[in-house]
Amino acid sequence: MAYSVAAATAAAAVASGRSATAAETEADVIFKGGKIIPVPGSASVKALAIANGKILALGSESSVMGLKSRNTKIVDLDGRVMMPGFIDPHHHTVLASLIFELLNDVGYTKFPTRGKLLAELRAIAMRTPPGQWISCSNFDNLLQGGDLSREELDGVSTSHPIFVWYTNGHDACVNSMALKVANIPEDIGVLTGGGHFGRDEKGQLNGLVYEESALKKFALLAFPKITPQLAAKAMGDYLRSVAAVGNTTVHEPGTLRSEWIAPFAKFSSRAACRTSASLMYEDMKGIEPYRDLGFGSKATQLPNSLFSLYGIKIVGDGSNQTETGAQTLPYLGTQEKGAPNFDARTLKQMVAEVKAAGLPVLIHCNGDYAIDIALDAIEAAYGASVSDGVNRIEHSTMARPDQIQRMKKLNVQPSFLMNHVRLYGAAYRDQIFGPERTAFTDPAGECVKADLPFTLHTDSPCSPPGSLALVSTAITRRCAIDGSTIGPDQAVSLDQALRAVTINAAHQIGLGDRIGSLEKGKEADLVILESDPYKTQPEKLGEIKISETWVAGERKYNS
Repeated sequence: MAYSVAAATAAAAVASGRSATAAETEADVIFKGGKIIPVPGSASVKALAIANGKILALGSESSVMGLKSRNTKIVDLDGRVMMPGFIDPHHHTVLASLIFELLNDVGYTKFPTRGKLLAELRAIAMRTPPGQWISCSNFDNLLQGGDLSREELDGVSTSHPIFVWYTNGHDACVNSMALKVANIPEDIGVLTGGGHFGRDEKGQLNGLVYEESALKKFALLAFPKITPQLAAKAMGDYLRSVAAVGNTTVHEPGTLRSEWIAPFAKFSSRAACRTSASLMYEDMKGIEPYRDLGFGSKATQLPNSLFSLYGIKIVGDGSNQTETGAQTLPYLGTQEKGAPNFDARTLKQMVAEVKAAGLPVLIHCNGDYAIDIALDAIEAAYGASVSDGVNRIEHSTMARPDQIQRMKKLNVQPSFLMNHVRLYGAAYRDQIFGPERTAFTDPAGECVKADLPFTLHTDSPCSPPGSLALVSTAITRRCAIDGSTIGPDQAVSLDQALRAVTINAAHQIGLGDRIGSLEKGKEADLVILESDPYKTQPEKLGEIKISETWVAGERKYNS
């Protein structure tokens, strides 16, 4: 193997007209003339060189310019700021790209009032032939007037089946014709995996649909036919938009099916971002064809690609926005606590199977009760071991102080959807949890106190892509809807927030030895900013313009 690697390196150098020795000492690209931050919190440097897709050197301009050859490209930063590329460790790439390509966007930013939303639905119905599906996405129940209902959608049309997917990804609303077309009986019960259907005060189906196993009853009918060509176009377009907000890597937690791995890996090299994915527990056997590539504490990169696999995802509960996250205390003004998708015993069995496969586990938990049983399951299977990689609690929205301490003890790390604070802080406070519980949502500050690494993610399409907006909210704890501050004692510093979307995120997807910081030998994944985040007002960080992104030494985006 060592001989083969050496031979391949020499052959590549000859093919490029450079000797193997020269390839080690000559730069392909040198960046200079700006501020280069190797890792948030470290001293900046003046220049950086890359060769063969990796970082060759960084330091003073005079030392790095010594690596210049006649073929070296010089990039003048012209006062701009370079950092490690942003990493979104929980980002549904395939789902987001297909939703935005195929479904009607009826979200808050386009239709902020209930009246405008219903007018748009009626307009869609007017231009859609009777009998065809009206399929929509991005509806926000907290920001667009509360839950939809079967009756309300029947008022839009009784001659079209209607499917409106909530932006949280866990819920939808359908009309009577959709229930009929999908063959949903009035007496349907709870499905495997926690899928269930809402009912009105008379016990009749009210059109609300909860969790994946129930959503599939409609989504497989409501989505237009997806061809490989359409999927490639949708993902290409979407990942370009993701690169435009500074991301160089996105991790797909569970929505990439195993049969898509090979074509996705083939596509990845021409995508605008590095991509990564975990499989769902129900699809875990799909890793078997790739086992010879190695699994465990580090991600498995597929050959000749910019795509890697890491971990297994389990969805432990629902969404706090629709009060389906599993809590230990009731939601505000109710006796309802939500329910986990799997009971404690079943979840322990599932996590034990992931451990037996030699893989880390990622468990979606919005409610604190879901976190309790998830940590029980992880402790039973892994103890405090990290030999199989970083185990994660996804979202960890309502994590309590004792749970943060327990995560620290078990070497489990949380990943926070900080846009919960940004978009729903006021609604959580006034409608869902009350002031005291809301103040401790997404408790990044508590992680800092516990010296527990954490990350920030968008969960796109559940909230808009953009790591700098997450960083801004983590620092300010500002709700964009009413301008209020949510739990100021959970605010973190700029360095801590930036590490959450760079080096910490790299470790959480098994790529900490390859990306997440600008170090010699690491992949040349970097972002160039038009403004210095350390000289920008915290509330304005999300507005910083992205100038360029580079992945594996190749410029992927240029504004």
